[in-house]
Amino acid sequence: MSDAEPAFEPQTEDPFEQFRIWFADAEASEVNDANAMTLATAGSDGRPSARIVLLKEFDETGLVFFTNTESQKGEELAVNPFAALLFHWKSLRRQVRFEGAVTAVSAAEADAYYASRPRVSRIGAWASQQSRPLADRAALMAAVDRFDAEYPGESVPRPPYWSGYRLSPLRVEFWHDGAFRLHDRFIFTRQAEGQPWSVQRLFP
Repeated sequence: MSDAEPAFEPQTEDPFEQFRIWFADAEASEVNDANAMTLATAGSDGRPSARIVLLKEFDETGLVFFTNTESQKGEELAVNPFAALLFHWKSLRRQVRFEGAVTAVSAAEADAYYASRPRVSRIGAWASQQSRPLADRAALMAAVDRFDAEYPGESVPRPPYWSGYRLSPLRVEFWHDGAFRLHDRFIFTRQAEGQPWSVQRLFP
């Protein structure tokens, strides 16, 4: 029985390279949004909250997502700049978890990504007071119409409260589903950004 299913072994000692391999697999197999990830944050009260956001960039410095900085997640990151990210690719029966400190991206990075978004999405960033109470859908669409008129054409400036964050992980865990819940789990850890990684197999 122990030989019924081959064990997964990391293909590299670099978790970012391993993630790059798995992410490419996910982009080829997932029906929608292979870049969707659960972002977990917590405020000063320690109570966690989680939601799905989209990965927009990643490299050896970390993983980047963009949002309204005055949203709940933005407010929580302002007082507690640590977070966790989770990818779950159901078609591949795989998960990847990242944990680490979060910092704001530069204004130039935020400007560049904002400019790449469809115009309606850029207008929507102005119209949406994210996470705040909304009387009804009509109020949202009225705000969209107002900013659509205020910023005609393609030149729509980035709102001052809209930017990006980079999570620089100190822990990265790869999980591969196994028969009878005998999963394969590996965790990469390092003491600080820029230091070498160590890898350890975990019990499922």
